[in-house]
Amino acid sequence: MTRIELSTSEYHEYYKRYIDKLPEDIQLKKSFTDGMEIVYNFFNSIPKEKLEYRYQPEKWSIKEVFQHLIDTERIFMLRCFRIARRDTTPLPGYDQNIYIKPSKANEKSIIELLDEFKVNRKNSIHLLNSLKDNDLEFIGYSNNHAMSARAAAFIIPGHDIWHIDVIKDKYL
Repeated sequence: MTRIELSTSEYHEYYKRYIDKLPEDIQLKKSFTDGMEIVYNFFNSIPKEKLEYRYQPEKWSIKEVFQHLIDTERIFMLRCFRIARRDTTPLPGYDQNIYIKPSKANEKSIIELLDEFKVNRKNSIHLLNSLKDNDLEFIGYSNNHAMSARAAAFIIPGHDIWHIDVIKDKYL
C-alpha cells in the first residue's frame, strides 16, 4: 500500500506535515522496516554529551524526543489496531507533554532507549503484517476526527522524519 493511495479524508489536516515528509511511492510496511534501521542508526550516532542537550530550557532533550517517538508510535499503533479491528469507539487524543516527565527518559541510557525502540518497532511491524489492506482502509475516529487505520500507521514514519529533521536543525 503506497502513500499515494492515502486520501486527505483519512486523517486530520494537522497530520499532513508528517505525511508530507514521506515519499510518494512509500510502501507502508517497508517504511517501518527501513525506518527501524534509520532511526536506530541516527540516535545511536549522536554523541553522548549531546543526548541530554536542550536548545532552549523548556524544550525536550534529545533523549526525551526519542522517548516521544517511541510513545507516539505506541499510541498510533494502538489507534491503527483498534480501527483495523473495526472498533468504532471514538479514540481520545493525548497530551504528549505530560508523557515526558514520568518517562524518565534522561535517566535511561541510550542503549536502553534503542532497545525499547527496537522492541516496539518490531511489535508494530508484526501488527502491520497481520493486517490486510481492507483492514488498513477502515475508517474510525480519533481525537474527534476521522482516521483510517493506515493513516494512523503512515503518520509514524513521517513523525520520525519530522523529529530527526528538528534534531539535525536545532540540536546538532
